[in-house]
Amino acid sequence: MLIRPWILASRPKTLPAAAAPVLVGSAMAHYLDRVDWLPAGICLVFALLIQIGTNFANDYFDFKKGADTAERLGPIRAVAAGLIKPETMKYATAAIFALAFCVGLALITYGGWWLLVVGITSVLCGYAYTAGPFPLAYVGLGDLFVMLFFGVVAVCCTFLVQTGYFTWEVFLISTVIGGLITNLLVINNIRDIETDRVANKRTLAVRFGRTFSIWEYRLFVVWAYGAPLWMVHRFDDFWLALPLISLPLASLLCIKTGSANSGESYNALLAKTVLLLVLYVTTLSLGLFL
Repeated sequence: MLIRPWILASRPKTLPAAAAPVLVGSAMAHYLDRVDWLPAGICLVFALLIQIGTNFANDYFDFKKGADTAERLGPIRAVAAGLIKPETMKYATAAIFALAFCVGLALITYGGWWLLVVGITSVLCGYAYTAGPFPLAYVGLGDLFVMLFFGVVAVCCTFLVQTGYFTWEVFLISTVIGGLITNLLVINNIRDIETDRVANKRTLAVRFGRTFSIWEYRLFVVWAYGAPLWMVHRFDDFWLALPLISLPLASLLCIKTGSANSGESYNALLAKTVLLLVLYVTTLSLGLFL
């Protein structure tokens, strides 16, 4: 079927990373003021389109740069596997980003014209993640990009367009969500160290080694479970401790990051890290809504 390669290229397993910050930002808006589902829905569509556009761009430019080869241990990539022609993927990437930009324009009504800068920057960085003269993923800035755009920017902007203001508590939670989403990239980078090194893709895992990235993963997890405890103290509300339900899974994953030794084990670890993100975001949002 013609649609299946495009579903593969959109990388459905990564889409929770786009939805998670919007859900948490909306839950924080409900907790501290009020939730407005129309701008929240626009934020969700924009975030999903940016994620898919970034995935398409990654598929195309990693193929062009030689990072996706037969030796790669991760899931099949559509262009590298010959399922989608490179030129077709290039135009599809442009179309998805253009659609995302148009959707994002609707948020100006709620947050002001400065959101135009956020939208343009999001699109440009989606491209710049693997393209251009200074591709972020190839110089070790991929982790920072994910933390900023899928964590801080996504959560804070979702909150702001619904409430009209900003708080440091929202920023705190945005770094937590950004860290858990960054961990998806960390696992990918540890798994692909050898092929990335050959392609001159200088991720943090390539630059500083496997041990560095393992502890990066673990520190983001520790931060994720320390922040809710501070929130419980700050608001005197034990519902905010609900994310601790997922702590056993998080602890297990922290151990397994040090023992995984094959493409299959890293792919399984990646799937469980997505599960951890979903569980954490669900329980945190439930606590905020309750």
